[in-house]
Amino acid sequence: MKQIKSPGKKIICLNRKATFNYFFLEIFEAGISLKGSEVKSLRDGKGSIADSYAIDNNGELFLINSHIPLYRQSSYNNHNPKSDRKLLLNKKEINKLIGRINQDGLTLIPTKMYFSKGKVKVEIAVAKGKKLYDKRQVKKTKDWNREKVRLLSRNNR
Repeated sequence: MKQIKSPGKKIICLNRKATFNYFFLEIFEAGISLKGSEVKSLRDGKGSIADSYAIDNNGELFLINSHIPLYRQSSYNNHNPKSDRKLLLNKKEINKLIGRINQDGLTLIPTKMYFSKGKVKVEIAVAKGKKLYDKRQVKKTKDWNREKVRLLSRNNR
């Protein structure tokens, strides 16, 4: 019998450092223009968007500094692992994002790369960088919440 696959999301990679280093103001889903060997490498679960960001180039958005490793079975048609990759969005969304990144201190950071219905998608956040004291405050609240849960669990025994 043939199994039916659910059209859910298969996460390829996450940008865990982004939540620690940035405040997210708005989140968009964008397609990404890839070559065949890049898609095959991503299907193996390889890829990294840890230090990547998006920039504007002549009215188009490009993902810079993302790493998709070479696909071994691809011979002469292989890709450059660190090349810039075009993001696929509507013109209205592109204009909105370009307007937002021209504001002071805002940038476009990819937070997640995943497969959705067989297509590679990138979740992009309009983000503002955190200062050092913001990072300390976030860490402090996380530690306090963890300690609070421990104290409550001891009292419930």
